[in-house]
Amino acid sequence: MIRGSDILNMLIPTGGWVINGDDYEGIQFIEATPITKEEYEAGFAQYETWKAEQLVAEETAKQQAFNDAVAAAVAAALAAQKE
Repeated sequence: MIRGSDILNMLIPTGGWVINGDDYEGIQFIEATPITKEEYEAGFAQYETWKAEQLVAEETAKQQAFNDAVAAAVAAALAAQKE
């Protein structure tokens, strides 16, 4: 189940807000530029796609870090063989 805090984390990732419940009326914008009720409600329709994109980006970054580590290890092993 998507929570209001999930939507706000997507729309205002820098924080500055507090939410009580999952309704727009429960949001307090403390240090964030307020969003409209329409933007908040539209976020529920956008969240699943956004979350999937975030997971793909995280997995891609992990795979790239692994590939970089393997390449560095291979380069070090080849350099050691030349010595």
